[in-house]
Amino acid sequence: MAAELFPTKKLVPSSSIQHFQQQNLTNNNISAAAAPGCCSWQGLYPTIRERNSVMFNNEMMADVHFVVGPPGGTQRVPGHKYVLAVGSSVFHAMFYGELAEDQDEIRIPDVEPPSFLAMLKYIYCDEIDLCADTVLATLYAAKKYIVPHLARACVNFLETSLSAKNACVLLSQSCLFEEPDLTQRCWEVIDAQAELALRSEGFCDIDAQTLESILRRETLNAKEMVVFEAALNWAEAECQRQDLTPTIENKRLVLGKAIYLIRIPTMVLEDFANGAAQSGVLTLNETNDIFLWYTAAKKPELLFCTKPRKGLAPQRCHRFQSCAYRSNQWRYRGRCDSIQFAVDKRVFIAGFGLYGSSCGSAEYSAKIELKRQGVPMAQRIIKYFSDGSSSTFPVWFDYPVQIEPDTFYTASVVLDGNELSYFGQEGMTEVQCGKVTFQFQCSSDSTNGTGVQGGQIPELIFYA
Repeated sequence: MAAELFPTKKLVPSSSIQHFQQQNLTNNNISAAAAPGCCSWQGLYPTIRERNSVMFNNEMMADVHFVVGPPGGTQRVPGHKYVLAVGSSVFHAMFYGELAEDQDEIRIPDVEPPSFLAMLKYIYCDEIDLCADTVLATLYAAKKYIVPHLARACVNFLETSLSAKNACVLLSQSCLFEEPDLTQRCWEVIDAQAELALRSEGFCDIDAQTLESILRRETLNAKEMVVFEAALNWAEAECQRQDLTPTIENKRLVLGKAIYLIRIPTMVLEDFANGAAQSGVLTLNETNDIFLWYTAAKKPELLFCTKPRKGLAPQRCHRFQSCAYRSNQWRYRGRCDSIQFAVDKRVFIAGFGLYGSSCGSAEYSAKIELKRQGVPMAQRIIKYFSDGSSSTFPVWFDYPVQIEPDTFYTASVVLDGNELSYFGQEGMTEVQCGKVTFQFQCSSDSTNGTGVQGGQIPELIFYA
């Protein structure tokens, strides 16, 4: 059985409940103020929106009540038919349509109370109040009651908060909710940051259909051993969901034919021998046939795909129009070469292209770093070899780093090696790479001469 769509423990945080309890107290005070003998509260609010807002979650003049939430976790919510019908065609049909029923109390067991209240707050107050814990359930409510602007706001919120940690879970939900734009955004993250996504806790929570769609993905940027390990982790979680002991046999059982979507014959032989071959998930015949596939001239037929995944092709943003070298430049003595950049679309920075020695072949040690507002996002110490040409030489982060649009990031490198190297000239403040526009500006971290017009870090290597 697939994981629950909206697990209760994740969707009713105490902070949300306290927020709505506070709102209830406020509305109860307003209701008391409107009691006979008290001042006229209507005169306190100049607009109809503000007066309608007073009615949100308020017993005053309520002509319908909702019992919201699953058994054992319900909340009774007051409503006003006219306001609800104006905000939702479903409520209009429910209260004023040809098949309308005159019910004083309506049970809604499939929507969580905080998410139902978030929807009502939008209908009554024209306010969108979303949080990470409840946004999926609020999207479900907005879809169910056809509140399209709230649904769009939920999708925008999810796209903004999308990361490798939640991309797989959001992929399964976006397919369920028929949100193709969100689905596409999820695939972009999963493809570019595949190993992080596959190792995330959320990957184990996806349903079997989503698992198969990910395992089929041709553009996953991941080692096949990582794909195999992720599938086993998912199988263990699925055994628990089905109340099965997570034995090797049961893991194979819940994986079913999805096991053949893992491209085991494309693993490095060492990974296969030390990992998949000894996992116990493969049959003896399968293990034997795959070993023969690696070593025999006449290869056996396999049910597993033997063609490696294509992955994503990295793109390069080159910010200089020319390069040069001089006898007194470029020197590396522990100083930092740095540049700031921003993009107009979400991309994933995989590494940098760097210049090398202008005096023949040489090896460099590079500490590369990517920061946002001074906070490190990724760093790595790596060596690379330059052949004495004016070419750029790639250095890679462990994992691609997600870069959001319209925010400046800092790319830095501290080099140790031959002090006489090539350096860039005629730098550009704006570079168009396919559908992505990069903007560059000088960085205060740069202490070795690199700036927009010239210096090191000639290329940003990215996926888009």
